[in-house]
Amino acid sequence: MTTMTTKITFHIQNGGQLNGQARVAGDKSMSHRSIMLGSLAQGVTHVTGFLEAEDALATLQAFRDMGVVIEQLGDGCVTIHGVGKNGLKAPTKPLYLGNSGTSMRLLSGLLAGQDFDCVLTGDESLSKRPMKRVTEPLAKMGAVIKTSETGTSPLYITGQAGKLHGIDYTMPMASAQVKSCLLLAGMYAQGETTVTEPAPTRDHTERMLNGFGYPVSQHENQASINAEGQLTACDIDVPSDISSAAFFLVGASIAPNSNVLLKHVGINPTRIGVIDILRLMGANIESLNEREVGGEPVADLRVTSSQLKGIEIPEHLVPLAIDEFPVLFIAAACATGETRLTGAEELRVKESDRIQVMADGLQTLGINAKATPDGMIIQGGSMGGGVIESHGDHRIAMAFAIAGLRANSAITILDCANVNTSFPQFKAIASNLGLTLTSQEEA
Repeated sequence: MTTMTTKITFHIQNGGQLNGQARVAGDKSMSHRSIMLGSLAQGVTHVTGFLEAEDALATLQAFRDMGVVIEQLGDGCVTIHGVGKNGLKAPTKPLYLGNSGTSMRLLSGLLAGQDFDCVLTGDESLSKRPMKRVTEPLAKMGAVIKTSETGTSPLYITGQAGKLHGIDYTMPMASAQVKSCLLLAGMYAQGETTVTEPAPTRDHTERMLNGFGYPVSQHENQASINAEGQLTACDIDVPSDISSAAFFLVGASIAPNSNVLLKHVGINPTRIGVIDILRLMGANIESLNEREVGGEPVADLRVTSSQLKGIEIPEHLVPLAIDEFPVLFIAAACATGETRLTGAEELRVKESDRIQVMADGLQTLGINAKATPDGMIIQGGSMGGGVIESHGDHRIAMAFAIAGLRANSAITILDCANVNTSFPQFKAIASNLGLTLTSQEEA
């Protein structure tokens, strides 16, 4: 595994096409949750398709540090020896979660109701991300969590076993991480916890809780849970991550003479905003062999070249594609006409300010891109080459790598080590499909 002290630079030779088939990395959201719920279940849970990348491995290590025996068998196979809902042990040191905001936000809820204290820390990037969005509603449930003065990590959690109480919480923003955090805390709270979301967000937590036999009631935009349930071990087959597939959905759309088949991709309706947006832009994406695996819908996706057109992105699709916007901005840069995004202020508090960083990078490549407070306005045009600063953001780095397919000269992308947090096979898969990508490492 690449350490975060290693500097990695991507060099992209411009032009080319993508052809062939691939199965991209396992879904990161589901990989996190399989470790969390499997650890709290009674019995042994077997996971296949687990994403063996730094973010998901940070969650795995955190539960090992709390006394759970987890076997890594290779090739995405993990066996978790569950300790039951109340079987976690106090860690002997702070739980280090690397770059993973999902790990920190979900664990804050899960750990608020334990009978021990703990500290959650992360790397420099994670330590800048806002945590009050979870600590404030948790405090309404009786949780005792201290943040830094700026509302970021480290998080100091004082266990409140038996003292949490359910709340009825209407989220001010659409966030699957906040919703999941509160549902996990609700497993340890007296009474019922109900979360109301302003727009649909990914529902992997609710689906997987039900898969483990823990009842979650869902009605329209509400999810409710209480402390009465128990988790029972099960087998989980993690589908390929649509957030990782998105790079090749865009790449094959924008590169002439491309034809790519992406196998076993999760098409959960709360995650397919990227497909809906690309189809509105004119992309040729065909969904084949649709099936259900472990309660999650899966399909093979075939994508071929198309002439994309600029659109006004519907705001109701924004929460369903929030992680895919860096590469959607590349699609917009290659489209004819103007693409306009609004309602996406959440992009400013991701691993980087993805609105500003993408606008800066697109301008470097000669594209007319204007950042707005909650989105961007992009005029499609001819894309040149240049040096891009990714600001350590994995999705920025991979998005600009895909841009090389349509650039008229080479692209160099700095600070790409964090690609290993979410998609360590990106370079190998991209190269195998036809992107000319080399990387350079420096200690």
